[in-house]
Amino acid sequence: MMSALVCVARIGAAHGVRGAVKLWTFTEDPFAISRYGPLSTKDGRRQFEIAAVREAKDHLVATFKGVATRDEAERLNGIELYVAREKLPATDEDEYYHTDLIGLACVTTDGDALGRVVAIHNFGAGDIIEIAPLKGPTMLLPFSNAVVPEVDIKGGRVVIALPQEIEGDRDEDPSASRPGEGRDP
Repeated sequence: MMSALVCVARIGAAHGVRGAVKLWTFTEDPFAISRYGPLSTKDGRRQFEIAAVREAKDHLVATFKGVATRDEAERLNGIELYVAREKLPATDEDEYYHTDLIGLACVTTDGDALGRVVAIHNFGAGDIIEIAPLKGPTMLLPFSNAVVPEVDIKGGRVVIALPQEIEGDRDEDPSASRPGEGRDP
């Protein structure tokens, strides 16, 4: 069985003329990326070995062995870099790698089947768990202790405490005026 891969970085635009690239890492310690050994594309067809890495404003600047020109670096823009799951450090309690959560069964706090975890997202305001229910559209819920009170990776499931009300689903009072209504021009 092939080991699960974890995306640890994404290559950005070329930086300078000597083959360096901007590198966005998804690791707690950005410099850990250079300790995992060769990084590969998701399909494993290409491997990259970091030759040098330094800190920049909100990313790293890296050079890879065998990449010496700006043209070569520009062709790498957008490539996601992966490592085998077992090369990563163990997680603390209540910390999880996304790859460990994807595919887990979701059950309600009453034990009823809900669906499966299909993704974990972060759009800047905290982690979001995406669940494909048994029927209907996928659900996006906050990945918080209140909504996901239990994660049982060994048992293959997460418990979901469905929110009582989802913002935006409230019935509005039809007599309430909306902005811009009822005013003279």
